Amino acid sequence: MSAWLAGVRDSFWLVPAAFAVGAVAAAVGLSVLELRLDLPVEGILPSNAAGARSLLSSIITAMISFTALVFSITVVALQLASSQYSPRVLRTFLQDRIIQAALGTFVATFLFAMVVLAALPARDGERFPELSLAVSMSLVLASSGLFIYYLHHITTVMRVSHIITSIGAQTRRSIARLPESDERTAVVRGDVTQTVPAPGPGMVTHVDLPLLARLAREHDCALAVVPAPGDFVVEGAPLVRVHRAAGATARPVPDDRAARGVTIGMERTPGQDVGFGFRQLADIAERALSPAVNDVTTAVRAVQEAHDLLRRLATRPDPIHVVRDDDGTVRVRVDGVRYDVLLAMVVDDIRLVADRQPRVARLLDYVTRDLATVALPVHRAAIARRLPPAAADGR
Repeated sequence: MSAWLAGVRDSFWLVPAAFAVGAVAAAVGLSVLELRLDLPVEGILPSNAAGARSLLSSIITAMISFTALVFSITVVALQLASSQYSPRVLRTFLQDRIIQAALGTFVATFLFAMVVLAALPARDGERFPELSLAVSMSLVLASSGLFIYYLHHITTVMRVSHIITSIGAQTRRSIARLPESDERTAVVRGDVTQTVPAPGPGMVTHVDLPLLARLAREHDCALAVVPAPGDFVVEGAPLVRVHRAAGATARPVPDDRAARGVTIGMERTPGQDVGFGFRQLADIAERALSPAVNDVTTAVRAVQEAHDLLRRLATRPDPIHVVRDDDGTVRVRVDGVRYDVLLAMVVDDIRLVADRQPRVARLLDYVTRDLATVALPVHRAAIARRLPPAAADGR
């Protein structure tokens, strides 16, 4: 999936927009069918055109005010929660489908009523869309029920335990998408004949491997992406290196086409960036251990979640994304985040602020000892540097 499609899929506006478009289309279609096809719906909601107009106007006004109030309060609450835990966890709330569906339902209700109101006849005594009016009332009832569930849901997702669990689940999905095979021997052959600079500063959020592979085959070369997903690049820094074997066609790779294969954004995103989840968990733990918060239990819970993720990665080599031709020739290589870097995020950073919290210090010692029992040989040196002295000496 391309970075653009992934961004649209994970965006906050997609579900509410789909609800809004669906509501307008349903209101137009139902009103036309009811008025032009003379559907037998009399008596569903007894009223006259004036009463229907008054009812629909009340629904529109109330739902607009209601939606604005509910989500204004929600945004303030989420901002407070993100400032307490980490600004990077706000993405977890924005991607929540229940929150998106609630906003979509509230918006759909007043948009449906607005279209039905426009379809009402100008004079009393003429036929008006009673079935559409009944559907408007049903949407109001559905919105009321959803609001009650929404209050329960929003108070649940704002709990720190739920936030940490969501980050862990999201990171596990990213780990599951990592390549299974050990590609450390995948060598990009040929000399570096061209270096594509970064078109602007930002975080590397996505690398389009199929696009870069097509470009490499078209120009008979191999492409190595310099930064890993999640790294920050400055404008003009090396972004993609072009390797070309001796005797290959010397046609240069257009910088703009190669740069399109690496998406640079304003902030880190989950997906190819496995380290993003570890960064969030480390931020939560460090804030919890700050003197202003002093919430050791939250820090312990964040370290426990990070422990599970580190244990999963300890049994796998450092991720390297490679695209090969049928004959085994490497066309694209992208190095992922190294295990040593993840250990530094969780163990080193948190230990630095946990010097006065024995619970957290003992937990970090336990984590490193446990990782040493399951880690691949390639990771043992990084873990050994972080073992407590007794364990490191073998006592």
